[in-house]
Amino acid sequence: MTRLDLHPLIVAAAQGRLPEWAAVRSSRRAHLAAVAALLHGWAQELGLAERDQLRWAAVAWLHDALRDADASALEADAADFPERVRHGPAVAARLQRSGVDDEELLEAIRYHSLGRAGFGRLGCFLYLADYLEPGRDFAPVENAALRARMPADHEAVLRLVCSRRIADLLDRGLPLRSETVDFWNELRARV
Repeated sequence: MTRLDLHPLIVAAAQGRLPEWAAVRSSRRAHLAAVAALLHGWAQELGLAERDQLRWAAVAWLHDALRDADASALEADAADFPERVRHGPAVAARLQRSGVDDEELLEAIRYHSLGRAGFGRLGCFLYLADYLEPGRDFAPVENAALRARMPADHEAVLRLVCSRRIADLLDRGLPLRSETVDFWNELRARV
């Protein structure tokens, strides 16, 4: 372990240095940087300790570290997940094999595209930052308005983002994973 008792891969990622196994195009790197900027700002506004700020930065840089990998390369680590979301579980599996044992961080990466019941604060905020990052080309005005409500109104924004993601899946005729349904039900129960 190194700085603030964090795994060296997490410390490196917090500084924007990805593991050697990462498969990230330059356009994806821009997305990772934008997600990191959002999470950094929110972490500071929430007054998180330095250790947690580093974890939030690392999760931002790592969540899509295999998004541009060949689909067949991800299957061994994420066969139980649909191809479109295998990158998160595959990253979490590789980090775990490398000795990262921060379960909240691993779960945030594993389920950042789906959500899941019992998500910790890190997972919820990554889910939001991944969806709301300014480089996204969908609903730019609405997303900017949601970003402006963060982090103070994160619970309401989280419900809106989750409902949008579910609506998008339904509009595209894609099945809802049980993790996503359970996440939505948990969010609704918090109201």
